[in-house]
Amino acid sequence: MIGILLMAYGAPGSLEDVEAYYTHIRGGRKPSPEMVEDLKNRYRRIGGSPLLEITRQQAGALEARLNREGPEFRVFVGMKHWHPMIEEAVVEMAGAGIRQAVALTLAPHYSRMSVGAYAEAVERARGKLNPAPEFTVVTSWKDEPAFLDAVARRVRQSLAQQPEAEVVFTAHSLPEKILQDGDPYAQELKSSVEGVARRLDLRTWHFAYQSQAKTGEPWLGPEVPEVLRQLREEGTRSVLIVPIGFVSDHLEILYDVDVFFQETAKNLGITLRRTESLNAATDFIEALASVVRNHLSR
Repeated sequence: MIGILLMAYGAPGSLEDVEAYYTHIRGGRKPSPEMVEDLKNRYRRIGGSPLLEITRQQAGALEARLNREGPEFRVFVGMKHWHPMIEEAVVEMAGAGIRQAVALTLAPHYSRMSVGAYAEAVERARGKLNPAPEFTVVTSWKDEPAFLDAVARRVRQSLAQQPEAEVVFTAHSLPEKILQDGDPYAQELKSSVEGVARRLDLRTWHFAYQSQAKTGEPWLGPEVPEVLRQLREEGTRSVLIVPIGFVSDHLEILYDVDVFFQETAKNLGITLRRTESLNAATDFIEALASVVRNHLSR
């Protein structure tokens, strides 16, 4: 049996969990009461995060898809910052007798700060077990054809209803300091965006980063509101957001895009829509299955 560890960022299970969740994100440093309340308010606006439920749906669908062809697979879920934690999932895999495993982060684009940190969490968990599953890690799947096809399909569907829209691809920002070490994150995003644009024969498109943290240091830009203001100055009145760096509905989609960017666009006189998230759609599950098969074949 081959184990697949499907990993995502994590989200608090309730408003009461927000402070502990936020503290974990900050490496054990407690956030101020104002920071906690701000995050709680954002989760209130979206009615809580569906991320864990969606990830479990993705895991179940991926397991079913892989087992159509064999060998037998079992898919486990591990979260970086909340339960079930990556460490808990690795322990569960060991208890289930898994000896060969693949670690797959639900983020297509590699950065040492993001995907690299997931891989480190897996290794820390393995180090506490004897015996422990042997893992190989999918570091990047930015160019997986089925993934790019799935994104392109949603852009095409949205543009059929909004043909005049300017397309703005987005992804989670990271601190600018990653560029000093030659981190490939920005180039990985560029590769995916260009792959989707080619499929659609898009002559013009834009790119912006979103969801920057308030850390007091420079983060990658431009930010989405900045790009929206620029587009409005150029006469744009309709924008389609394509969150290519995200595969599931969660806070960065349901609040940052659907609430904050929507309000920003409205104030600018722009009609803003976004593409539907991939979540556990059949075409996306096919993409994940292809990623796993290609990884194992290598």
